[in-house]
Formats: sequence, structure tokens, C-alpha cells
Amino acid sequence: MAPGGEAHMLGIDDPWIILGYALSIGCTVIAVLYGWWKWNEEVD
Repeated sequence: MAPGGEAHMLGIDDPWIILGYALSIGCTVIAVLYGWWKWNEEVD
């Protein structure tokens, strides 16, 4: 628990840090899906 009595996700107080983690994970998922989708595509 935080000193104010609020519980913070993973002990992170700043919502911008959580946003940064979420965007990093989201971009990684998008990149993996894009690579998987384009994996066997023929190049002209």
C-alpha cells in the first residue's frame, strides 16, 4: 500500500510509466503480428 492508502499497480506511482510500459508491449505485439502475417509473402 502507498502512504496515502492507495494500492498502486506493481508499485508504480506514476501513470505515465504505466503508459510507457503499455505502449512498449503494444508495439511489440503489433510488430510480432505483422512479421507473422508477412512471413511467407513472396517478394517481386
